[in-house]
Amino acid sequence: MMLSVLIETRNDEEGLARTLASLIGGAVEGVVRDVIVCDTGSTDQTHRVAEHAGCHYVIGGIAVGIRQAKGDWLLLLEPGARLVDGWIDAVVAHTSRQTMAARFSRARGSRTPFLARVFSGRALAEGLLISKHQAAAASKRAGSAEAIARGLATKRLDAEIWVAPPKQRSPE
Repeated sequence: MMLSVLIETRNDEEGLARTLASLIGGAVEGVVRDVIVCDTGSTDQTHRVAEHAGCHYVIGGIAVGIRQAKGDWLLLLEPGARLVDGWIDAVVAHTSRQTMAARFSRARGSRTPFLARVFSGRALAEGLLISKHQAAAASKRAGSAEAIARGLATKRLDAEIWVAPPKQRSPE
């Protein structure tokens, strides 16, 4: 099983570094084939963080990254999210027997009340493991990783994620 990790960014250098650090084990074990940072207009050092970590850095939305992904399965993550130890086994187990998309469970210290989660509007907060075929089809009608994740029926992985902190909206 080969996995491509896609992270859609915009001025997320610090969050990106934290997320990439949690993927190292997957790269060492040969599960993570490539990491693609899909940048949507950063003006900070996001590109430098991606390049130093050996990621593919593409300018454009998630559809560009999906087309370049080498893996049969894609893991879409928000910058700043961190996967908890044990995630590799859960992802390998899921992809070997499922075709359905899946999400992680929130780490205990990362949980928010149910209604706060429902109304946060962040469908990608728990990550999204999705087949490349399904992601490519969804990206034709969805302009962002968040839009692909929204409203998608998923299974729950037996692994946890530390959810990225809410992004502070900068005045534009």
